[in-house]
Amino acid sequence: MKKIRRSLAVILIAVMIMSLFTGCSKSSSGESSTTSESSSAAEESSKEEVSTAAEETSAETSETSQSTEGKEADSNDLPRDQTLYLGGMQWGTINSWNIIGSNQNNVACGYGRGLMFETLYMYNILNGDILPLLADGDYSWNDDQTELTVKIKSAAYWSDGTPVTAQDVAATWDISTVVGNSIGNSYGGFIDSVEAVDDSTLLIHSKVDSSGVPINPLKVLDYLVFAPVAQKAWIETVKARNNNDPTAILNDAAEDIVYSGPYHKYYADDQKVVLIRDDNYWGQDASMWGSLPVPKYIAHTIYSDNAATEVAFKAGEVDVNQQFLPNIQDLWEKDGLPVSTWLDQAPYGVCLTMPTAWYNMNIPVLAENTALRKAIAIAVDYDTIIANAMTNQSPSFKDVPRSLMNTTDGEQALYNHDAVKDLQWTGNDIEGAKKLLDDAGIVDSDGDGWREWNGEKITLNAVCPNGWSDWQAAIEVVAAAGQKIGVDITTLYPESSVYYTVYSNPDETDYDIFMMSPSAAAPSCPWARADQFFGEEYIGMQNNFSGNYGQYKNDEADAIVKSIPTMTDEKEIKDAYTKLTEIYLTEVPSFSLMYRPSMFYAVNESVWTNYPSADDGRNIPPTDCTDGYGIRALYELETTDGQ
Repeated sequence: MKKIRRSLAVILIAVMIMSLFTGCSKSSSGESSTTSESSSAAEESSKEEVSTAAEETSAETSETSQSTEGKEADSNDLPRDQTLYLGGMQWGTINSWNIIGSNQNNVACGYGRGLMFETLYMYNILNGDILPLLADGDYSWNDDQTELTVKIKSAAYWSDGTPVTAQDVAATWDISTVVGNSIGNSYGGFIDSVEAVDDSTLLIHSKVDSSGVPINPLKVLDYLVFAPVAQKAWIETVKARNNNDPTAILNDAAEDIVYSGPYHKYYADDQKVVLIRDDNYWGQDASMWGSLPVPKYIAHTIYSDNAATEVAFKAGEVDVNQQFLPNIQDLWEKDGLPVSTWLDQAPYGVCLTMPTAWYNMNIPVLAENTALRKAIAIAVDYDTIIANAMTNQSPSFKDVPRSLMNTTDGEQALYNHDAVKDLQWTGNDIEGAKKLLDDAGIVDSDGDGWREWNGEKITLNAVCPNGWSDWQAAIEVVAAAGQKIGVDITTLYPESSVYYTVYSNPDETDYDIFMMSPSAAAPSCPWARADQFFGEEYIGMQNNFSGNYGQYKNDEADAIVKSIPTMTDEKEIKDAYTKLTEIYLTEVPSFSLMYRPSMFYAVNESVWTNYPSADDGRNIPPTDCTDGYGIRALYELETTDGQ
């Protein structure tokens, strides 16, 4: 019945919306298309045409870009049937377009997501496929996995008309390690160097241990799908104007950014971000998509919080929404709105991650008291979090016991459930938590209702970004658990732009308990998630967006994590993950609050339709038409009026 109601609502709302835009021209790319196949002669012809067009129009493109940015671009004059509105991704004014910078918040405009800045390969979270983007064909390892070879597509061009080359990839890597941005920090421990053998051939050298064994081939694969490529010539320009100063390079605003993706900046202020399609985009070559993406504009209004975005989504002002919506089934079952999700039934999305409360181990009372950490964790009422924060759009910890794994069958099979059964907790164990604290000597000695440690009342804060209503509901339950066991926990909700710059430097922050989600899906998972919980390479790292956010140190766990990537025996791998789970449940350096989709995905089909869904057979993941292979959706969208 859901699809029937949705179809009726689509017709009614589409009529109303289109009547408002009858004076707007229709997009010339309104029809969906698939990647075309052709003979080599046709491919070469297509490449030559795209190359020539790019070269001849690079100056024109630059002039157009300058004329449409800033004052001359009107974000309110966007044809609705040519504009795809995203929601729940951009929460503040764009502070930079710098692909090699740090602390950049241009999430909606596609930093590393494929809209402006492209990676060598795309990752499909549904089946683990690694698909070529800037790369030409599959990558190849040498026998001992110390060298990985990648070819670059000859059709790939930058926005200024120059070809993408292996030298661009190598230069991007080099500057990342010099300035210490998130790419350099994330992969510097696993990649020794990136070498341009020639214009089209790239050789990635793995870091090896003293015996010549690669440290972690899995992270090299992550680099292929998550590290966006910048243009070498542009990098040199940025270096020169900043006198090669790493800090200045990291903070360069990059208004002159050169990009390779299908969209580029059109308009940005404190209310809206708009990208416009580059109709000279190289990806329309037969070797890639074979066409341009359908929407001419990708826009994101900057809403104050989840509630404001939800109102806009229901009104059809947001097309693709990446945020939690409580009781989302009510939108079609009760309200009759043309809304759909990846799955028709709960949990409505793919639960790949676990929003987690991390203890800041630089805080002595937390670092020195395992009993306190576990007492808080077992006192939390997770059923309330799932019911209230998630409106039951999540399996419980009774259904899927806590570990380092997400809910998928493949990951759950990687550890011995029975071996850690006695260490599990499902929450709301107030008496058990009190006993843990009493036995550890953490008691209320002055009778004021609050426990002390070293003669001082234990006062902690629990923190998550303002406006993230589901996270705020969860962190309130954490604070409530503290009250029940005599530990004073107050909540703080800084703006997300502040939150992300602070939690990433834990030795400088006053956050005691703070929320962050570990890796959801990557070629290296679940190893990557284990490394985020235990990896000691992140301890002391500034601008740490990579892992071990609470700075927990456990040499045994770190050693196990370091050994897993080169393991080949299935029993050995399972034993390793079981031991890590045992340490995690015993030491409690952090604790997961719920399972949830890595990206929420809900679409309003008032204006656009033919979105990916679980049962459509297209294997396009629900990553909001942007991330990884999810960008494929942009090439298959259709307007609701069929044009």
